[in-house]
Amino acid sequence: MENKTCQNNLPKPFLKIPHLLPTKFSFLLSKKVEVFEYYTSSNGKSRIYRDKDGITKGKNQRIVDPSTVSYINLFINGVLQPKENYEVECGMIKLKTKDLPPKGAPIILQMFRF
Repeated sequence: MENKTCQNNLPKPFLKIPHLLPTKFSFLLSKKVEVFEYYTSSNGKSRIYRDKDGITKGKNQRIVDPSTVSYINLFINGVLQPKENYEVECGMIKLKTKDLPPKGAPIILQMFRF
């Protein structure tokens, strides 16, 4: 039996890099953003942390009233906490989890006002 080479009668593919038009994005941002921060470390026993427990004392180093800010993040030991795990009131953070952060774990509250 003779071994025949199959020939493909299809044209070669036309390969071309598409020409993309530059995309322009524009965003309207607030002219003023205030950032309030609160830093403390866990004592291993408490679920409640107040302004006076903060590590640094400064103008923006306090727990402001959550009704006056636009957005809040809480980090415990470097991990962003879901809203279900904590409650923020003016001057106070309450942890709602069963377990407590280990002693010495950093607690960082970020509050943004747009």
